Amino acid sequence: MDTKNIPLINREISWLYFNDRVLQEAADPTVPLIERIKFLAIFSSNLDEFYRVRVATLSRLANLNEKAKEILGYNPKKILSQIKTIVVRQEKKFHNLYENIIVKQLAEEKIFLLNDKQLNVTRGEFVKSFFRERLLSTLVPIMLDDDLPLPELRDRAIYFFVKLTKHKKSRYALIEFPDNLSRFLVLPETNNLKFIILLDDIIRYSLEDIFFIFDHDSIEAYSLQLTRDAELDLDKEVSVKFVDALAKSLQKRRKGKPMRLLYDSEMLPEMIGYLVKKMKVAPGNLIPGNRYHNFKNFIAFPNVGRPDLEYKKNVALPVEGLSFGKSLMGMIAKKDYLISTPYQSFDYVIHFLREAAIDPKVKEINITVYRLAENSKIIHALINAAKNGKKVNCLVELRARFDEQNNIYWSNRLEEEGVNVLYGIDGYKVHSKICMVTRMEKGKPAYYSCLSTGNFNEKTAGIYADHTILTANKKISTDLVAIFKALNKNILPKGLKTLIVSPIDSRPAIYKLIDNEIKFAKTGKKAYLIFKMNSLADEQMINKLYQASNAGVKIRLIVRGMCCLIAGQKGFSENIEVISIVDKYLEHARVHIYGNGGKELIYLTSADFMTRNIDNRVEVGFPVLDDDLRREIRDIIETQLDDNTKARDITGNAVNRYHKTTSEVLTRAQIDIYTYLKNKNTN
Repeated sequence: MDTKNIPLINREISWLYFNDRVLQEAADPTVPLIERIKFLAIFSSNLDEFYRVRVATLSRLANLNEKAKEILGYNPKKILSQIKTIVVRQEKKFHNLYENIIVKQLAEEKIFLLNDKQLNVTRGEFVKSFFRERLLSTLVPIMLDDDLPLPELRDRAIYFFVKLTKHKKSRYALIEFPDNLSRFLVLPETNNLKFIILLDDIIRYSLEDIFFIFDHDSIEAYSLQLTRDAELDLDKEVSVKFVDALAKSLQKRRKGKPMRLLYDSEMLPEMIGYLVKKMKVAPGNLIPGNRYHNFKNFIAFPNVGRPDLEYKKNVALPVEGLSFGKSLMGMIAKKDYLISTPYQSFDYVIHFLREAAIDPKVKEINITVYRLAENSKIIHALINAAKNGKKVNCLVELRARFDEQNNIYWSNRLEEEGVNVLYGIDGYKVHSKICMVTRMEKGKPAYYSCLSTGNFNEKTAGIYADHTILTANKKISTDLVAIFKALNKNILPKGLKTLIVSPIDSRPAIYKLIDNEIKFAKTGKKAYLIFKMNSLADEQMINKLYQASNAGVKIRLIVRGMCCLIAGQKGFSENIEVISIVDKYLEHARVHIYGNGGKELIYLTSADFMTRNIDNRVEVGFPVLDDDLRREIRDIIETQLDDNTKARDITGNAVNRYHKTTSEVLTRAQIDIYTYLKNKNTN
C-alpha cells in the first residue's frame, strides 16, 4: 500500500504536541492546585522517557546515508532540530508556569516554597539540623581534575555542578543528589502559614558545610541532569540466556549515550563549556532548563493545605450483578460482565483469580502479564493457585519497557513457587491482556475468561481508564484455548474465528471491516467508524482511513497520545474528526466500533494503531457480544465524543484547541461516566 504522498505529522513531533496537552492541564486554573503540580511532574517524566527512547532512536537514524533517509520518508537530523526548538519552547512555558503562576498561587493558599535565600534564623537552624542529621552523610562531592575524564553521570540523577573560586582561580566539583530521601521538607508552621523547602535548596544552603576544607572566596552551584539512551540491544532468543542478557542490559542502561544535558540556564558560560568539552555532548543535546530538574518527583508534592487542592478520591463503583460474596464464576456462567476501571473496582479481577486458586474444580489457569504492580496481588493469587495444586501457566513479558527489572523479579518468584513461567515468542513482545480458567463441570472442561484493554495491575487500574470483560462465551473460549496452546509452545496462534490477534490477523481483519464500511458508503448506506486508542502512527492504517473518508465513511477518532493522521485535509480526510482527552485519569482503553450496515460491531483490544502493535506484537482484540455491554460501551464512547471540557481537537496545526460541541451544557467525560455508571447501578 503506497503511503508516500499522504499527509502525515511526524510521530515524534505529534508526541510533543501530546505532551503539550499535559502541560495545558498544569496551566488550567479549574484543575486543583496540587494536581496541576502533578501534571508538571507527568510532563517532565514523559519528556525524560521521550529522550531516552525516541530521541535516542532518531540519533542513531541520523547517521544513515541519504538512500536510507529516503526510505524513512524524513530526515532525522531535521526532526531532531525541530524537537529541540519545540522542547526549548515548552521548557520556557513550564518554567513560567511553575515560577510565576503555581508558586504564587501556593502562596495565596498560605503555602510557601522557600529557597536557600529566604530562610530566617529559626527555619535556617531547622534546615541545618536536618542537613547534618539526615543529608550530609549521603553526599560525597567529586572534585574534578582538568587532566582526568569526568566521572560517569547516572541517567536522570540530579547533580549540582559547583564552582569554588579563590583569587579568580576556580575549581569544580559535582554533588549527586541522594535518591532515597523525599525531595521535599515540610518546615514548622508559623501563624497558620505552611513552608516547604526542596532538597536542592537545603544543599545550596549548606554548601559551606560540604566544602569547608577548601579555601574559597565564593561558591556557586547549578543543577544539571543527564538523560541517556535507554534502548536495549538484546539477543532475541527467549530463554534463560535471554533473562540473563536482559539483566545485564539493564545495568548498561545507566551508561547509554548522552541524549540530553538539561542545565540551569543561569549557569555560567565557562561552566557549560567545561561540561560540553568533558562529556562530549552534541550541541543539539544541550537544553537550557530551570533551577530545578527531574520534576517527576513532584508527583509526590505534599499537600499541606486544604483537601480540595487535590481531586476528590472517588469510591470505586460496584458492577451491577456482580457480588464479592458469591462465586464470580457462577455469575459469569450466566452472562458477560464489563468492568470499566478506575470508575469500577479492579478487585473483581483479583477476586476472580483468588476464587480460581481455591476452587477444587479448577484445574488450570493461563494468563499473560505485561506490567505488574510492585506488590502484585495478581501474582500472589497465581502462587496460591500453584500451591493448591492447579496447573498455572504465566507468560511474563520481560521486555515491557522500564518494567523489565520488576518483571524479572516476579518471574523468578513465580518459578520458585511452582508456576510454569513462559517468556514469550521469539521476535515478538506479548502485549495481550488475557486470562483463562479451566474448570471441570460434569466431567467436561468449562472455560472462564478475563480479557482486558489494560494491564493486570491493580496500581495502574486506579488511574488508567480501561475496559475488562469477564465471560464464559464459548466462541471466545474456543479461540483462547488455541491462543494459549500456541503461546505455551512458543508459536503464533493461527486459524482463529472470533478473536483478532496480532501479528497474524489484525491488519487483514481490520482492513476487511473498514472495506465493509467503504462498500456500504458507496451504495448510499450509512457508514461510520469510531476508534479510540492511545496512539495512531501506522502509515498503512492511516492510508486506509483516508480511503474510507474519501468513500464517504464518517470517521470519529479519540486518540490520547501521538496522532500522525491529519484530520480535515481536502482530498484525504474531510470526513475524519479527531479529539484527544487528557484529564484526571489516563485514557488507556482501545475501542473499535464499526457501523456494519446497521448491525453495529464493537471490539475491545490491547493494540493501538501502531506498526509495532499490528505487526510485531502478540495482541488480542475481542468482540463485545452481550447487547447490554455493547450499549454500555457505546454510551461511554458517546459521552467522550461529546466532551467539551477536557477534549482537544487534533489537527495539523498543533494548536490543541479545546473541543467545542453544539451543546451549551458542559460535558466532562470522566465525571459524567462515573455518574452514569453510578446511576446505572442504583436504578
